[in-house]
Amino acid sequence: MAEAPADGTGPADGTGPADGAGRVEGFLDLDLDRASRRGAPEAVLCDAKSVEQVREIAATYARLAAEGREDLGPVLFTRADEARAEAVLAALPDASHDPSARFLAWPAAPPAPSGGLVIVACAGTSDLPVAREAELTARHLGRPTTLIADIGIAGLHRLQSRLPELREAACVVVAAGMDGALPTVIAGQIPAPVVALPTSVGYGVAAGGVTAALTMLSACAPGIGVVNIDNGYGAGHLAAQIARWAPAPGE
Repeated sequence: MAEAPADGTGPADGTGPADGAGRVEGFLDLDLDRASRRGAPEAVLCDAKSVEQVREIAATYARLAAEGREDLGPVLFTRADEARAEAVLAALPDASHDPSARFLAWPAAPPAPSGGLVIVACAGTSDLPVAREAELTARHLGRPTTLIADIGIAGLHRLQSRLPELREAACVVVAAGMDGALPTVIAGQIPAPVVALPTSVGYGVAAGGVTAALTMLSACAPGIGVVNIDNGYGAGHLAAQIARWAPAPGE
């Protein structure tokens, strides 16, 4: 195993910082080098953490920024209820906040868009919170985005009228609950890859999104990848990666 340099600037193999700048012993060790490895910084899942833990994480980012670090963002806080969102905003008052998506981003302004267009489509209005999380994730990771809502297969005429837009995308995220059939229908009509995003919308045999997930995994249309139930962040991140090297809209 490589030893860290004596000056504490990082490990000898160059895999990341070893100075403990983002570390709170016994609680937190921020992965500050993730952007250089993967092209996107670490995100913060809030709902599995206490309000105090979320506040401390946000305060650590604020401290690092005040100390002059310029490579921190965008930092995304996902699944943040009202109390956790307030904790983030107390430390990072200039963060943007979308309550419906339970999503915060700091800095508030997304980076200048590059790469191909990511379109996020959802079957119904009930799917919007998860779809919105996916769109905001892709946008703050640097992709141009569009959100198309309420084009589920119960009214195929709605989808048909939006197909020209969908065919302009480099990647399409499709969020759907209930029977979860929309990603298959869209994937059969467009050239871009589809990220299928099952949602927990539905009741009875919808089983909290399990039925939608199984439908998407069983899709007969090629070019579909499936993420976990209600994982808007994961869907938006994957779509942003897929579209990263695609031409910008209009090129």
